[in-house]
Amino acid sequence: MIAILDYRAGNLTSVQRALNSFGFSSEITDSPRVVREADRIIFPGVGAAGESMANLRDLGLDVLLRDSFDSGKPILGICVGMQVLFDYSEENHTTCLGMLPGSVRLFPSGMKSGKGEHLKIPHMGWNEVSFCREHPVFKDVPPASEFYFVHSYYPDPAETAHVLGRTDYGLTFTSAVAHRNLVAVQFHPEKSGPAGLRVLKNFCRWNGRQPS
Repeated sequence: MIAILDYRAGNLTSVQRALNSFGFSSEITDSPRVVREADRIIFPGVGAAGESMANLRDLGLDVLLRDSFDSGKPILGICVGMQVLFDYSEENHTTCLGMLPGSVRLFPSGMKSGKGEHLKIPHMGWNEVSFCREHPVFKDVPPASEFYFVHSYYPDPAETAHVLGRTDYGLTFTSAVAHRNLVAVQFHPEKSGPAGLRVLKNFCRWNGRQPS
């Protein structure tokens, strides 16, 4: 069973619908017992870092996520669920989970595209992810695939070894990371068509081990 973490953030049912379409059993839950017994954890989220961290602490899920990571259980972070894995977010000046070294930063104002067009914040819409290396969760995802993004802040990992994919939007930012049994993406795979659904399906079958 796959636990979809409910920490009062949005976008949970769309993830569950995607898993149901593959035939994988899942439960949207804030129960520590259910999360502990689950085979895998999906950590989605739409919202602000400060509120997300406050909710995680109130529910006791911050400690549970760290324990699950230490135990080797496969974990997938999505959007804000990726951002709060890092040490710190500029959004609300938030101390985060610290499961990955690095910070989350606000896109600077006045960004322009390569054609000189002004870029809006939040970054919203389809964009390409360039993968740096192979990983089981991205197996059979075609090169130059595009995914759906909605965000004003971007991850800035301290360890380049953790970077799995990058995206260009005014600057080049990290849009996918992987470390041990943890994978996280800034985009929304559940809203990203066949390529995104492939990512979710691969995660549901992943044993948490990195490729050698």
